[in-house]
Amino acid sequence: MRRSRPRHVLGALLVGVPLVLALLGPLFAGEPGPRAASFTTGGGHWLGTDFVGREVWREVLLGGRSVVLVALTATALAYLVALPLGLVSALTHRTWLEELLMRPLDVLLAVPSLLMVLLVAAVLTPGAVRLALLVALVNIPDAARIVRAAAAEAASRPAVEALRLQGETWWRTAVGYVGRSATRVLAADAGVRFTGVLYLVATAAFLGVGVEPDASDWAVMVDRNRTGLFVQPWAVVVPALLIVALTMGGNLLVDSALEHRKRSRMKRRPA
Repeated sequence: MRRSRPRHVLGALLVGVPLVLALLGPLFAGEPGPRAASFTTGGGHWLGTDFVGREVWREVLLGGRSVVLVALTATALAYLVALPLGLVSALTHRTWLEELLMRPLDVLLAVPSLLMVLLVAAVLTPGAVRLALLVALVNIPDAARIVRAAAAEAASRPAVEALRLQGETWWRTAVGYVGRSATRVLAADAGVRFTGVLYLVATAAFLGVGVEPDASDWAVMVDRNRTGLFVQPWAVVVPALLIVALTMGGNLLVDSALEHRKRSRMKRRPA
């Protein structure tokens, strides 16, 4: 536990700062002031102004909620669909059912995620809700395969056959034993997947998909202010660092939690 504590603290700090700014920032943003000249530093503004003269600090306070909420929602929705698909595929003895569930996902998996987002965006105009659904959709195939692989290993154990012989319900076997046995793998995948989802959401926003061109959004801030990077770097550096901190901190927290769980299990084992 001592080894994982610094990693846990660092991860919590890296995640906590952008999360607090994203979720509570709009409450403290206040009313917009008069616009100043574009790409200026100082002038009564903590972080200067952006490409259209808006205060960068206010845009930082307003710009995180959309990125974070869309990424969290997309990740949760992906697992909400992937978990039952993966568990049913791993536990069924009917080959046709497994093929019916998994083969359509292989078709989606063959299409790059960003390309799928751009193709759909060319036909529809996705807002925040549609963007979350779209990002969740492109993550379901890979998540379902991870769930199936982890569940299949647990389902092949003698304990599962013993539960079946005892007449245990499918729910208790699938969720109570197989799902619990796959928790470590799924937790590790969740940390990596949230990073990928956050990257995809930020990239989509960077390309103008799902948000307005002048929206208060961290990814949009990076895109729209990069032309003035060497004149007013804070408008690009601050939102970019917040996105990076959120992804790195999430992975550190997951690694720390998994290491702590592993150590706890080893301590409980009889000598």
